[in-house]
Amino acid sequence: MASGIVIVQQQERMVVQRFGRFDRVVGPGFRILIPVIYTGTKVGIWERTQRVPTQKYITTDNVVVDLDFVIYYQVMPEADNPRKAVLDIQNVEVAVVNLAVAELRSIIGNITLADALAERERIQGQLQLALDENTGRWGVKVRNVAINEIDPPPGVKQAMEREKSAAAIKTAEITESEGQRQAQINRAEGEKQSAILQAEGKRQAEILQAEGDQQAAVLRAQGFSSALEQIYNVANNVDSKTMSLQYFDTLKSLGSSPSTKFIFPMEFTSMLSPFLGMGSNTQPGNGGNNDTKQN
Repeated sequence: MASGIVIVQQQERMVVQRFGRFDRVVGPGFRILIPVIYTGTKVGIWERTQRVPTQKYITTDNVVVDLDFVIYYQVMPEADNPRKAVLDIQNVEVAVVNLAVAELRSIIGNITLADALAERERIQGQLQLALDENTGRWGVKVRNVAINEIDPPPGVKQAMEREKSAAAIKTAEITESEGQRQAQINRAEGEKQSAILQAEGKRQAEILQAEGDQQAAVLRAQGFSSALEQIYNVANNVDSKTMSLQYFDTLKSLGSSPSTKFIFPMEFTSMLSPFLGMGSNTQPGNGGNNDTKQN
Protein backbone atom coordinates (compact mmCIF):
# COMPACT_ATOMS: atom_id res chain seq x y z
CA MET A 1 0.00 0.00 0.00
CA ALA A 2 2.92 2.39 0.79
CA SER A 3 4.47 1.77 -2.65
CA GLY A 4 1.15 2.40 -4.35
CA ILE A 5 0.81 -1.14 -5.75
CA VAL A 6 -2.20 -3.07 -4.42
CA ILE A 7 -3.59 -6.49 -5.42
CA VAL A 8 -7.26 -6.95 -4.57
CA GLN A 9 -8.26 -10.61 -4.21
CA GLN A 10 -11.37 -12.19 -5.73
CA GLN A 11 -13.18 -12.30 -2.36
CA GLU A 12 -12.35 -8.68 -1.56
CA ARG A 13 -13.38 -5.17 -2.43
CA MET A 14 -11.30 -2.04 -1.81
CA VAL A 15 -12.68 1.29 -0.68
CA VAL A 16 -10.50 4.07 -2.14
CA GLN A 17 -10.24 7.49 -0.46
CA ARG A 18 -8.68 10.63 -1.90
CA PHE A 19 -7.27 12.97 0.70
CA GLY A 20 -9.43 11.22 3.32
CA ARG A 21 -12.67 11.46 1.39
CA PHE A 22 -14.50 8.57 -0.28
CA ASP A 23 -13.58 8.24 -3.93
CA ARG A 24 -14.67 4.85 -5.23
CA VAL A 25 -14.98 1.06 -4.67
CA VAL A 26 -12.76 -1.13 -6.81
CA GLY A 27 -12.99 -4.82 -7.49
CA PRO A 28 -10.38 -7.59 -7.66
CA GLY A 29 -7.21 -7.11 -9.68
CA PHE A 30 -3.95 -5.14 -9.87
CA ARG A 31 -4.38 -1.60 -8.55
CA ILE A 32 -2.01 1.41 -8.37
CA LEU A 33 -2.62 4.09 -5.78
CA ILE A 34 -0.58 7.27 -5.61
CA PRO A 35 0.78 7.48 -2.06
CA VAL A 36 -0.31 10.39 0.15
CA ILE A 37 -3.10 11.27 -2.31
CA TYR A 38 -4.99 7.94 -2.28
CA THR A 39 -5.49 5.42 0.47
CA GLY A 40 -7.29 2.10 0.22
CA THR A 41 -9.10 -0.16 2.71
CA LYS A 42 -9.84 -3.75 1.85
CA VAL A 43 -13.04 -5.46 3.01
CA GLY A 44 -13.84 -9.13 2.63
CA ILE A 45 -17.15 -10.05 0.95
CA TRP A 46 -17.09 -13.74 1.89
CA GLU A 47 -19.71 -15.19 4.20
CA ARG A 48 -18.44 -14.98 7.75
CA THR A 49 -19.16 -17.25 10.70
CA GLN A 50 -19.22 -15.66 14.12
CA ARG A 51 -19.85 -17.71 17.23
CA VAL A 52 -21.33 -15.73 20.09
CA PRO A 53 -20.07 -17.01 23.46
CA THR A 54 -22.52 -18.33 26.04
CA GLN A 55 -24.57 -15.57 27.61
CA LYS A 56 -27.24 -15.57 30.32
CA TYR A 57 -30.79 -14.69 29.27
CA ILE A 58 -33.90 -14.27 31.43
CA THR A 59 -37.24 -15.61 30.22
CA THR A 60 -40.59 -14.00 30.95
CA ASP A 61 -41.18 -16.49 33.81
CA ASN A 62 -37.89 -15.33 35.44
CA VAL A 63 -35.78 -18.37 34.61
CA VAL A 64 -32.13 -17.70 33.79
CA VAL A 65 -30.88 -19.79 30.86
CA ASP A 66 -27.45 -20.11 29.27
CA LEU A 67 -27.53 -19.78 25.52
CA ASP A 68 -24.95 -19.63 22.74
CA PHE A 69 -25.46 -19.23 19.03
CA VAL A 70 -23.70 -18.73 15.68
CA ILE A 71 -24.28 -15.93 13.16
CA TYR A 72 -23.68 -16.31 9.42
CA TYR A 73 -23.42 -12.91 7.72
CA GLN A 74 -21.82 -11.27 4.69
CA VAL A 75 -20.79 -7.79 3.49
CA MET A 76 -22.71 -7.46 0.26
CA PRO A 77 -20.48 -6.65 -2.75
CA GLU A 78 -23.17 -4.83 -4.70
CA ALA A 79 -23.48 -1.05 -4.98
CA ASP A 80 -22.31 1.01 -1.99
CA ASN A 81 -22.28 -1.78 0.61
CA PRO A 82 -18.47 -2.12 0.98
CA ARG A 83 -18.26 1.63 1.64
CA LYS A 84 -20.90 1.34 4.38
CA ALA A 85 -19.00 -1.54 6.03
CA VAL A 86 -15.78 0.53 6.08
CA LEU A 87 -16.90 4.10 6.64
CA ASP A 88 -20.30 3.86 8.42
CA ILE A 89 -19.28 1.50 11.22
CA GLN A 90 -16.04 1.22 13.17
CA ASN A 91 -15.98 -2.58 13.43
CA VAL A 92 -18.68 -4.45 11.58
CA GLU A 93 -18.03 -7.80 13.33
CA VAL A 94 -18.33 -6.35 16.85
CA ALA A 95 -21.43 -4.41 15.83
CA VAL A 96 -23.19 -7.48 14.44
CA VAL A 97 -22.39 -9.60 17.53
CA ASN A 98 -23.51 -6.96 20.03
CA LEU A 99 -26.70 -6.31 18.08
CA ALA A 100 -27.45 -10.06 17.95
CA VAL A 101 -27.03 -10.44 21.73
CA ALA A 102 -29.29 -7.46 22.44
CA GLU A 103 -32.01 -8.65 20.07
CA LEU A 104 -31.89 -12.18 21.48
CA ARG A 105 -32.28 -10.86 25.03
CA SER A 106 -35.41 -9.04 23.91
CA ILE A 107 -36.85 -12.15 22.23
CA ILE A 108 -36.10 -14.50 25.15
CA GLY A 109 -37.50 -11.97 27.63
CA ASN A 110 -40.91 -12.16 25.96
CA ILE A 111 -41.35 -15.94 26.05
CA THR A 112 -41.44 -18.62 28.74
CA LEU A 113 -38.81 -21.29 29.31
CA ALA A 114 -41.08 -23.96 27.84
CA ASP A 115 -41.56 -21.91 24.67
CA ALA A 116 -37.85 -21.22 24.43
CA LEU A 117 -37.08 -24.94 24.58
CA ALA A 118 -39.88 -25.97 22.24
CA GLU A 119 -39.73 -23.21 19.62
CA ARG A 120 -36.05 -22.86 18.82
CA GLU A 121 -36.63 -22.47 15.09
CA ARG A 122 -39.11 -19.67 15.63
CA ILE A 123 -36.60 -17.85 17.87
CA GLN A 124 -33.91 -18.20 15.20
CA GLY A 125 -36.24 -16.80 12.57
CA GLN A 126 -37.20 -13.82 14.73
CA LEU A 127 -33.54 -13.07 15.52
CA GLN A 128 -32.51 -13.23 11.87
CA LEU A 129 -35.35 -10.92 10.86
CA ALA A 130 -34.47 -8.41 13.61
CA LEU A 131 -30.80 -8.38 12.56
CA ASP A 132 -31.65 -7.88 8.89
CA GLU A 133 -33.69 -4.83 9.73
CA ASN A 134 -30.67 -3.17 11.37
CA THR A 135 -27.57 -4.47 9.61
CA GLY A 136 -28.67 -3.29 6.17
CA ARG A 137 -27.41 0.19 6.95
CA TRP A 138 -23.92 -1.28 7.38
CA GLY A 139 -24.06 -3.09 4.04
CA VAL A 140 -24.34 -6.43 5.83
CA LYS A 141 -26.75 -9.30 5.15
CA VAL A 142 -27.41 -11.89 7.90
CA ARG A 143 -27.73 -15.26 6.14
CA ASN A 144 -28.63 -17.45 9.08
CA VAL A 145 -28.72 -17.72 12.87
CA ALA A 146 -28.25 -21.09 14.60
CA ILE A 147 -28.85 -21.57 18.33
CA ASN A 148 -26.57 -24.30 19.63
CA GLU A 149 -27.93 -24.94 23.12
CA ILE A 150 -30.43 -23.58 25.61
CA ASP A 151 -29.36 -24.70 29.08
CA PRO A 152 -31.66 -23.98 32.07
CA PRO A 153 -30.40 -24.04 35.70
CA PRO A 154 -29.76 -27.48 37.29
CA GLY A 155 -32.81 -27.30 39.60
CA VAL A 156 -35.10 -26.36 36.73
CA LYS A 157 -33.56 -29.06 34.58
CA GLN A 158 -34.23 -31.71 37.22
CA ALA A 159 -37.81 -30.52 37.61
CA MET A 160 -38.26 -30.68 33.85
CA GLU A 161 -36.84 -34.19 33.76
CA ARG A 162 -39.24 -35.29 36.51
CA GLU A 163 -42.11 -33.66 34.66
CA LYS A 164 -41.05 -35.33 31.45
CA SER A 165 -40.81 -38.69 33.22
CA ALA A 166 -44.24 -38.21 34.78
CA ALA A 167 -45.67 -37.27 31.40
CA ALA A 168 -44.09 -40.35 29.83
CA ILE A 169 -45.54 -42.58 32.58
CA LYS A 170 -48.92 -40.93 32.14
CA THR A 171 -48.80 -41.45 28.40
CA ALA A 172 -47.78 -45.08 28.87
CA GLU A 173 -50.62 -45.70 31.33
CA ILE A 174 -53.11 -44.01 29.03
CA THR A 175 -51.85 -46.07 26.11
CA GLU A 176 -52.02 -49.27 28.15
CA SER A 177 -55.53 -48.54 29.44
CA GLU A 178 -56.63 -47.63 25.94
CA GLY A 179 -55.21 -50.91 24.69
CA GLN A 180 -57.00 -52.84 27.43
CA ARG A 181 -60.24 -51.02 26.70
CA GLN A 182 -59.93 -51.77 23.01
CA ALA A 183 -59.12 -55.41 23.79
CA GLN A 184 -62.22 -55.68 26.00
CA ILE A 185 -64.30 -54.09 23.27
CA ASN A 186 -62.91 -56.55 20.74
CA ARG A 187 -63.56 -59.51 23.06
CA ALA A 188 -67.10 -58.30 23.79
CA GLU A 189 -67.72 -57.79 20.10
CA GLY A 190 -66.40 -61.28 19.38
CA GLU A 191 -68.59 -62.81 22.10
CA LYS A 192 -71.56 -60.88 20.77
CA GLN A 193 -70.98 -62.13 17.24
CA SER A 194 -70.47 -65.67 18.55
CA ALA A 195 -73.73 -65.51 20.55
CA ILE A 196 -75.55 -64.15 17.52
CA LEU A 197 -74.19 -66.95 15.34
CA GLN A 198 -75.05 -69.58 17.95
CA ALA A 199 -78.58 -68.21 18.35
CA GLU A 200 -78.99 -68.07 14.60
CA GLY A 201 -77.74 -71.64 14.27
CA LYS A 202 -80.05 -72.84 17.06
CA ARG A 203 -82.98 -71.04 15.47
CA GLN A 204 -82.26 -72.60 12.09
CA ALA A 205 -81.93 -76.04 13.71
CA GLU A 206 -85.24 -75.64 15.53
CA ILE A 207 -86.90 -74.46 12.32
CA LEU A 208 -85.57 -77.46 10.43
CA GLN A 209 -86.62 -79.83 13.23
CA ALA A 210 -90.10 -78.27 13.38
CA GLU A 211 -90.43 -78.54 9.62
CA GLY A 212 -89.33 -82.18 9.83
CA ASP A 213 -91.82 -82.90 12.63
CA GLN A 214 -94.55 -81.18 10.66
CA GLN A 215 -93.80 -83.19 7.55
CA ALA A 216 -93.67 -86.44 9.58
CA ALA A 217 -96.99 -85.61 11.26
CA VAL A 218 -98.52 -84.82 7.88
CA LEU A 219 -97.26 -88.12 6.47
CA ARG A 220 -98.53 -90.06 9.51
CA ALA A 221 -101.92 -88.32 9.24
CA GLN A 222 -102.06 -89.07 5.54
CA GLY A 223 -101.19 -92.73 6.19
CA PHE A 224 -103.79 -92.99 8.96
CA SER A 225 -106.37 -91.33 6.74
CA SER A 226 -105.59 -93.75 3.91
CA ALA A 227 -105.89 -96.71 6.32
CA LEU A 228 -109.24 -95.48 7.61
CA GLU A 229 -110.46 -94.98 4.08
CA GLN A 230 -109.49 -98.52 3.13
CA ILE A 231 -111.10 -99.91 6.29
CA TYR A 232 -114.24 -97.96 5.50
CA ASN A 233 -114.30 -99.25 1.93
CA VAL A 234 -113.86 -102.84 3.13
CA ALA A 235 -116.47 -102.41 5.88
CA ASN A 236 -119.04 -101.25 3.36
CA ASN A 237 -118.68 -104.58 1.52
CA VAL A 238 -118.95 -106.78 4.63
CA ASP A 239 -122.44 -108.39 5.19
CA SER A 240 -123.99 -109.73 8.38
CA LYS A 241 -122.83 -113.28 7.76
CA THR A 242 -119.22 -112.18 7.60
CA MET A 243 -119.64 -110.27 10.84
CA SER A 244 -121.22 -113.40 12.44
CA LEU A 245 -118.23 -115.46 11.39
CA GLN A 246 -115.98 -112.90 13.07
CA TYR A 247 -118.09 -113.31 16.23
CA PHE A 248 -117.72 -117.07 16.07
CA ASP A 249 -113.98 -116.69 15.74
CA THR A 250 -114.01 -114.45 18.75
CA LEU A 251 -116.10 -117.04 20.70
CA LYS A 252 -113.56 -119.64 19.77
CA SER A 253 -110.82 -117.52 21.27
CA LEU A 254 -112.90 -116.98 24.39
CA GLY A 255 -113.51 -120.69 24.76
CA SER A 256 -109.81 -121.38 24.97
CA SER A 257 -109.45 -119.08 27.98
CA PRO A 258 -109.76 -120.47 31.58
CA SER A 259 -112.74 -118.22 32.34
CA THR A 260 -116.03 -119.93 33.36
CA LYS A 261 -118.39 -117.05 32.84
CA PHE A 262 -118.99 -115.04 29.69
CA ILE A 263 -121.21 -112.02 29.24
CA PHE A 264 -122.66 -111.43 25.79
CA PRO A 265 -124.46 -108.33 24.63
CA MET A 266 -128.15 -108.48 23.68
CA GLU A 267 -127.29 -107.93 20.06
CA PHE A 268 -125.38 -111.18 20.02
CA THR A 269 -128.50 -113.32 19.63
CA SER A 270 -129.67 -111.20 16.75
CA MET A 271 -126.31 -111.68 15.12
CA LEU A 272 -126.69 -115.48 15.43
CA SER A 273 -130.27 -115.64 14.13
CA PRO A 274 -129.28 -116.04 10.45
CA PHE A 275 -127.13 -119.02 11.30
CA LEU A 276 -129.82 -120.58 13.48
CA GLY A 277 -132.32 -120.20 10.68
CA MET A 278 -129.94 -121.78 8.24
CA GLY A 279 -129.52 -124.72 10.60
CA SER A 280 -133.25 -125.37 10.93
CA ASN A 281 -133.84 -125.19 7.20
CA THR A 282 -131.16 -127.71 6.44
CA GLN A 283 -132.48 -130.51 8.76
CA PRO A 284 -134.68 -132.91 6.58
CA GLY A 285 -136.44 -134.68 9.39
CA ASN A 286 -137.69 -131.55 10.97
CA GLY A 287 -139.05 -130.25 7.71
CA GLY A 288 -141.09 -133.39 7.09
CA ASN A 289 -142.46 -133.48 10.58
CA ASN A 290 -143.58 -129.98 10.32
CA ASP A 291 -145.38 -130.70 7.12
CA THR A 292 -147.07 -133.78 8.64
CA LYS A 293 -148.15 -131.93 11.64
CA GLN A 294 -149.61 -129.17 9.55
CA ASN A 295 -151.39 -131.67 7.45
